[in-house]
Parts: sequence; structure tokens; C-alpha cells
Amino acid sequence: MLLDKINEVNDIKKLNKEEFGELAQEIRDFLVEKISVSGGHLASNLGVVELTMALHLSFNLPEDKIVWDVGHQSYTHKILTGRKAGFDELRKFGGMSGFPKTKESDCDCFNTGHSSTSISAGLGLAKARDYLGKDHYVISVIGDGALTGGMAYEALNNAARMETNFIIVLNDNNMSISENVGGMSRYLNGIRTSSAYIGLRDGIYNSLNNIPVYGEKMISGIRKTKNGLKQFVVPGMLFENMGITYLGPVDGHDLDQMLKVFQEAKRLKKAVLVHVVTQKGRGYAPAERHPSRFHGAEPFDVGTGLPLHRKAKASYTDIFSTVMRKMGDRDDRLVAITAAMPDGTGLKRFRNMFPDRFYDVGIAEEHAVTFAAGLAAEGMKPVVAVYSSFLQRAYDQIIHDVCIQNLPVVFAVDRAGLVGSDGETHQGIFDVSYLSTIPNMSVMAPKNKWELSDMLKFAIDFERPIAIRYPRGEAYDGLEEFRAPIVYGKSEILYDESEIALIAFGSMVKTAEKVRKGLKECGYQCSLINARFAKPLDTDMLKTAAGEHRLLVTLEENVENGGFGERVIRFLSENHLNTRVLICAIPDEYVEHGNVDILKREVCIDEESILRKIITEYIGL
Repeated sequence: MLLDKINEVNDIKKLNKEEFGELAQEIRDFLVEKISVSGGHLASNLGVVELTMALHLSFNLPEDKIVWDVGHQSYTHKILTGRKAGFDELRKFGGMSGFPKTKESDCDCFNTGHSSTSISAGLGLAKARDYLGKDHYVISVIGDGALTGGMAYEALNNAARMETNFIIVLNDNNMSISENVGGMSRYLNGIRTSSAYIGLRDGIYNSLNNIPVYGEKMISGIRKTKNGLKQFVVPGMLFENMGITYLGPVDGHDLDQMLKVFQEAKRLKKAVLVHVVTQKGRGYAPAERHPSRFHGAEPFDVGTGLPLHRKAKASYTDIFSTVMRKMGDRDDRLVAITAAMPDGTGLKRFRNMFPDRFYDVGIAEEHAVTFAAGLAAEGMKPVVAVYSSFLQRAYDQIIHDVCIQNLPVVFAVDRAGLVGSDGETHQGIFDVSYLSTIPNMSVMAPKNKWELSDMLKFAIDFERPIAIRYPRGEAYDGLEEFRAPIVYGKSEILYDESEIALIAFGSMVKTAEKVRKGLKECGYQCSLINARFAKPLDTDMLKTAAGEHRLLVTLEENVENGGFGERVIRFLSENHLNTRVLICAIPDEYVEHGNVDILKREVCIDEESILRKIITEYIGL
């Protein structure tokens, strides 16, 4: 096994050229085997095996710096830097991350997890290199999907001013998570399929190579003036027109081609973009056929590609999908917006039924929010479906374009709370805090699947900005006997007793129900209140609860700082209500990757931790 010879960085350079093809196949087999057990990002990693090998052969790590945009495609990079043993614990608590992590290896020069950041980060690294008088190479790898994000263009605009080497590798597989959309996708497709340019270029170079002595000099001269040649046969030449040298397109599975083009890129004293065309899912037939399904794969059967664990119950995303589909029939002003995630956010059914009212704007959350504001300003009813951690990217647009104008935009905030294996860059644990700070914004969360349905219908008819947050995974189907109508700013009393009041928000109602059972078994009287709204607070309920209980316990799957519990304490303090309040929330820290149940225990918002905390607090009163 050639992989047995890869135990630390740069070991790949000890292999013979003839062994590279075999190594690539071994890496693909290894990835399929390991990810079929652990789950993870498969299709994107299968697509960049040769590209990663070429980078490691062309550059010297860790002296040279590679920044991986998003970073979910860095598995081969981890193998080639001596971390293949870590794949047995990939994305598990305490194990190896599925993304680059500086604390894991000095070959990971920058932590990543969100899209469209690598050019900005790489440009910073390159400028620091120049200032410090160093001479190593800096390479930013970015996908064509990430080029739908505006931040990438801001960085390209600045990179064009570089007067020293900075290499941008465009990994072009015509996919983000789902198939790419928009003008950049069409532009790159034109370059990919421009046989006129590729054929002319290769034909000229091959012919000149056969001329003794002068052939190489002539090729060098053509390269110096090839911008004119490209302008003639390839329309636009966007990157060259910006001042960035363009090399490509290159077959991202032809190692020899990539090694040559990287040597050429290293010689340039300016920013250069190497356009590499790859196939997502390469080498594993199910992933080639269904790259979106294998973007973030659950454990699967290698032979069939089918998931090992069939989904038994509907997820919150499924419920959202069903309700959006039904509401689309009832209201022809309802429109849906996603930032490159029609499948992940559950909008695929809406898109299929109402294609003229569905908008995939690419990986461009800022644009998605302001676009929604424009739709709302003209009387449409936009629903922006987005993951909690990605909505952070549009904070200014929520304030400036939606809430200042008090426009009726619905934010369907999926993956709110702890999401697990993707780790700190993907945990949705800040949205209650950052959304609650914004005037005119309302924030609510459902206790179960029926309440999500009711809340979404309520939100669509609401005439102001409103956000509904709901967690990843299976939708809770308990407490179905409690289904009071949604009333703006009002909570729902599930059990009305005395001594202790559990006031739970969203996903934590399920946990609170178990905590209440434990308290009852210990002999305590305990009320259970479904908060429903984090903003506005149900102040009438809080006044009553404070007067009838010795201890109020708030429960939320959000950071404590700025969250629901702190808002409750502030209200009680301002109104001189001196009942003790115990906040059960996530500490003011980033939460690493791992199984969600394990993470809840680690941050002490699981049933047992909360029960112990309450009893200790109550006994001390």
C-alpha cells in the first residue's frame, strides 16, 4: 500500500512519478471506506484528490501556505500531512475535525468553515509575507460555487494590485452543494467548453515544441502576449480584465498538466488564477451520479451508496418543506429564497411546484436578505430559508434593509442550536442573541412539529420582520395535546403548578419536559411554560410566574450572552421582581464538533445536568 508510505508532510515527494495514479486510487478507496462509516463530506473530497496531490508536489508545506475555502474538501490534504489515522475519529467529539484547524497541524495555516473567504485570507497572508521579507508561496483554493459570494470579488479586486506572487486556484466542478446558478456559472461554463481556445492553444504549443532551439522561446513570447489571444477567442476574460493573470482551464484529474501550470504560476510576480476543472464525486459511481446527496453524507453502504440508517420520522426541515408547499398553493404572493441550498433547507418541493416564485441566489446570504427586502417592499411575501450559522453573514442587511423599513420578511432559520459534527463554524448558537438586538425583529421557536407548522403560517401572514428558529434533525412529536393558537408575543402554559417554573424556548421544551418529570419524582412542584417568543417577551406571563414560584429556570439552545434568559433577568430586574432566575444555556464559548447528545452534556444543557443544577439551586434558596 502506497498510503503506508505517507506518514508525514512531503512524504508524497518520495514516491516515483509512476506511483501517483495508484496513490490517487488508494486515497479514493480510503475516503469511501472511512466516510461510509463516519459520515462526512465525500463528493467534494473525491473531486480534488489529484489537485491536492499536485499542490503538495508543487509546494513545500508547512513553509508554503494553502488556504482551503470552506475547507470541507481538505481530507486528502489531511492524509498527505500525516493525519490518516485520525479518520477513525473523524468529526467525533475529541477527534479530527472535518475542516482545516490550525491546532491540528502547522500545515493548516487558517481555520475555515464558511464560503468565499479564502482569497481574502490568502491575500492577508501574502501581504504579511511581503512585509516581513519572506519569500514563501501563498495559495488560496476556492470553488466556483464560492465565487457566487460577493466577498470573493472584493478580495479579487484587491488581489489585482499585487506586485508579488499570489496564487488563486479555482476548483471548478459546476457545483456548490447543489448545482451552481447565475452569471458566473454560465461564464465558467463558457470557458470550460471553449474548445476553440483550448484546441488552438494546445495545437500552437504542440507545434512550436517541435521546432528545435527557437520553439521554446516562441512559446514564451506567446505566453507574454496570450491575453490578446484569449481576448480574441474567449469572450469576457473577466479575471484578466481585472488585472489577474488567468491560466487554464486545466484538467483537474491530469497530474502532469497541473504540475506544469503550477510551475508557471510560481514564476509570476503578481496575482494569478489557475482554473482547474474537476468532477465532484470522482471515482465512486454513486457520488458521481448524485454529488449533492454525497456532499455531506451520513454513513452509507459502499456497494449501493444508500444510507445505512433510514430516516424514521420527519425532520423539522421536512415539516417546513410541506407547509411551504401548501402555503404556496394558498397565496400566490408567497416567494422562497435560498442561498445555494434548495435541498438542505427543504425548498426543493416549492421550487418544483412554483419555479417562478423560487429564487436560488447562490452563496450570497447578504444579497438574499436585501433581495427579499425588495420583494417585500413591492407587496410580495418572501421567506428566506437559511442555516443559522450562515445567516450571521447577513446581519447588516437584516438591520439596514429589512428591519429599519419594518418589511415583512420571514426568516426560516434552520439548523438552529447545536448541529454536531461540523463543529464551531456551523453551530447555530448565536441567532437568538443577534436577532433579539434588532428593533422591529420578532423571534420565535416551536416546541414540536405541529407548532412549527402553526408558526410558519402565522409568520407568513405577519406584517413585520419575523424569524422562526428550529433545530436540525428529527422533529419532536410529543406534547401533541397542547396546541393553543399562536398569539403574538404570548407563551403557552403546559403545566401550571408552583415552587419551580421551567420556561423553555423552542427545542428545549422537549428537554424541559424530561426535567420536570425528574423534579416531580424528587417531590417538587413544577410548572412548564413554552415561551414561544424570545422577542417580544411575554411580560404578563413573567410577572405571574415570578409571583407564584420561588425559582424561574430558563432553558435555551443558544449562548447565554444576550440570549433569552438574560432578557428575562433584565425584565424582572427593571420591574423590581426579585424571584431567583437560573439560566440554562450554552456558555460564552465556541462548541467543537461531536455528537449532539455528547455536546449537550459538555455544555450542561442536557436533562441530567439541568436537573442537578436546579435541585442544587433550589435547595440553596
